[in-house]
Amino acid sequence: MALVKEVYLVTAELPNEEKFGLLSQIRRCAVSIPSNIAEGAGRNNKNEFYQFLGIAFGSTYELQTQLQLLIDLNFISETKIVPLKELLAEIQKMIYSLKTSLKI
Repeated sequence: MALVKEVYLVTAELPNEEKFGLLSQIRRCAVSIPSNIAEGAGRNNKNEFYQFLGIAFGSTYELQTQLQLLIDLNFISETKIVPLKELLAEIQKMIYSLKTSLKI
């Protein structure tokens, strides 16, 4: 959830014309990561949990790409994005480890 908060803070700097473009997409993507983990955990079924972890894992890579776009399009400086990318890498490791522990 810390990632979502940080994404919202950083993307608040985006121009208004991106409100319904990249800004919206990035925020939805960030929110989808913990949301899919929670939904999968609530299913009380190991296979479904594994599936939702896969969706969350995919969303981390989608968010990684979108953060890079912010840099490439000169919307936000790389120094502000690097901490988000580092946090995202940690989340990717955690999701991967959790998926592996389910042994499906």
